[in-house]
Amino acid sequence: MVDSPAPVLEARGLTKRFPGVLANDHIDLTLYKGQVLGLLGENGAGKSTLMNMIYGLYTPDEGEILVNGSPVIIRNPNDAIALGIGMVHQHFQLVPVLTVTENIMLGNESVRGLFLDRRAARRRILEISDQYGLEVDPDALVQDLPVGVQQRVEIIKALYRKADILILDEPTAVLTPQEAEGLFEIMRTLQARGVSIIFISHKLKEVLEICVDVVVLRGGKVVGYANPATATQESLASMMVGREVLLRVEKTPARPGEPVLIVRDLVVMDDRHLQAVRGVSLEVREGEIVGIAGVQGNGQTELIEAITGLRSPLSGHIAIADKDVTHASPRAITERGVGHVPEDRQKDGMVAAFPVKDNLALQSYYVSPFSIGILTNDRAIIDHARKLVAQYDVRTPDVFTRIGALSGGNQQKTIVAREFARANHLLIAAQPTRGLDVGSIEFIHKQIVRMRDAGTAVLLVSAELDEVLSLSDRVAVMFAGQIIDMLPIEEANRERVGLLMGGVKSQAAGEVMRD
Repeated sequence: MVDSPAPVLEARGLTKRFPGVLANDHIDLTLYKGQVLGLLGENGAGKSTLMNMIYGLYTPDEGEILVNGSPVIIRNPNDAIALGIGMVHQHFQLVPVLTVTENIMLGNESVRGLFLDRRAARRRILEISDQYGLEVDPDALVQDLPVGVQQRVEIIKALYRKADILILDEPTAVLTPQEAEGLFEIMRTLQARGVSIIFISHKLKEVLEICVDVVVLRGGKVVGYANPATATQESLASMMVGREVLLRVEKTPARPGEPVLIVRDLVVMDDRHLQAVRGVSLEVREGEIVGIAGVQGNGQTELIEAITGLRSPLSGHIAIADKDVTHASPRAITERGVGHVPEDRQKDGMVAAFPVKDNLALQSYYVSPFSIGILTNDRAIIDHARKLVAQYDVRTPDVFTRIGALSGGNQQKTIVAREFARANHLLIAAQPTRGLDVGSIEFIHKQIVRMRDAGTAVLLVSAELDEVLSLSDRVAVMFAGQIIDMLPIEEANRERVGLLMGGVKSQAAGEVMRD
């Protein structure tokens, strides 16, 4: 509930222009004490630009910002923090090799004499953790923490700096469903204690569950408001995209052919030299989609890395189109007709410093028509890029823009466009719609089904159980590094798959898988 009629934050007529782009066009926004305000919009609608102005990363070209009724000038994040505004970015701003305490202190150090007072900082972190239900070990190294706990560290970092206005930018994009539910409990606690939250998300079900009010942006403008008590996912999607959006996947039954991917008794170690994949066998055939369901951290990442050549397996065999590729390089696997949308787009899917055009040719820059002998054919690369940018609705000023300057969703669309545009025998799609808006998700799902119907074998990994169930023809459930069951889609309902994801092999028998 909104505790007070007086806004704690207002944006009046905020406008921001970039070369060739009007990112924000006279936007008004009002946030009240104890309110969770949802901010919706397509990729490139202007959400992140708006928040970056409020947080001091961009300077508005026009308009003003008011905090607790008074106009303020926010030149940088330090100004925002001093005004009680904190922001948790989609890609966390943490130093992996430092402890939780050191990360939270960074830039706001507690000192005693000439020395850092880690003890005082640690005590304050534990107080915040206890007050808001943010359980975290202050002495743990960030690199050893799961993604969901790293996010808690970011929230504690903002509260440590006395933030009472919190901007959460796509906070559930990298979380499992269980971690997302944990975040919502934390948000409810924050809300009850008077913290005001702006919640940016593409997941309409979450927005309806957690938000008090919703503002929708399209094309850099506010196009509507919604009350979650009366709105539906369909009405929000329509407002975002400007047309009716199909939220379910339409597909005919699969007509599978010969196996394209064969995995036998695969064992893969993780970065800690522990077995992450333990004797997995799997087949994916022409013209079918096999979805892998499982709570993140049960070996899916290492399995996909082994299949795509990013990680060498300890034992077992991988064959693609009747050729053994167990220890092949990523390029050799790509040349077997394999498309790969990686789980971590920034680490494995793109070169942030390269322009969009070069990222769209990363897998094929050395072959015709993109190469003539030892020289690249830049005209062919540019023409190819412009075609894909239009086809996949990548929101970029032009194909010469550095991909690192695009929003996360548009980075994802660029990678998807590159991988889907190739003549693939096998498509491996790991979290293919992570960070995408509903219109883009609808389009990507149609493309995956189109490729299946054309005879491509598709291996899908998604943290979104609804996505796995709606796209897959068969569902493999991974738990503790093993595939504990393979279900035809007719037998794969949410309850049964959910139990399997928790290691319960048989509900009737209560059989639980053990390490």
